[in-house]
Amino acid sequence: MKLLIVGLGNPGVKYEGTRHSIGFRLVDRFVDSKGVTFSNDKKCPLAKFFLEDKQIYVLKPFEFMNLSGNCVSQVLRANGIQPENMLVVHDEIDFPFEKIKIKIAGGHAGHNGLKDIVSRIGTPNFYRLRVGVGRPPQGDDVADYVLSKFNGEENKKLPEIQTKVQDMILQWILERQKEINQKTK
Repeated sequence: MKLLIVGLGNPGVKYEGTRHSIGFRLVDRFVDSKGVTFSNDKKCPLAKFFLEDKQIYVLKPFEFMNLSGNCVSQVLRANGIQPENMLVVHDEIDFPFEKIKIKIAGGHAGHNGLKDIVSRIGTPNFYRLRVGVGRPPQGDDVADYVLSKFNGEENKKLPEIQTKVQDMILQWILERQKEINQKTK
């Protein structure tokens, strides 16, 4: 069984620590916890490891957010992974800071990374791990807000969020295995 976990973000030092790049930060932590590293691919860095009998691929598309689907579709095709065996970790402005939820399918809610992935793979039927970053104050630009860095109080809470997300990713992997096993019985 093969599973793909994708962390969304924007490449480059300028975007490190921003709300929009929380997906990168969270999959970095997950990969570190497994003792593996990402490949040196300049566009589609990929980490691979086995968890019991499951081959896990973790991807950080290093093209800008609105081009994330390029790497995702390439990795799915090259490795024979079905979209329903993919989990995309991304920022969610419709959730308050700290709220985290996994869902399958649905719209992109204006998120350009999700929009491009759906466009490139031809289906919205994949899992999303939505990490709440909150909404900008009334009248502030959404793009400026998601491209801003977390404030001091939020930064203090990020380690707890990272741990929770890591646990949720592991739980998702186990649940996918159970669901696939039930379908093949």
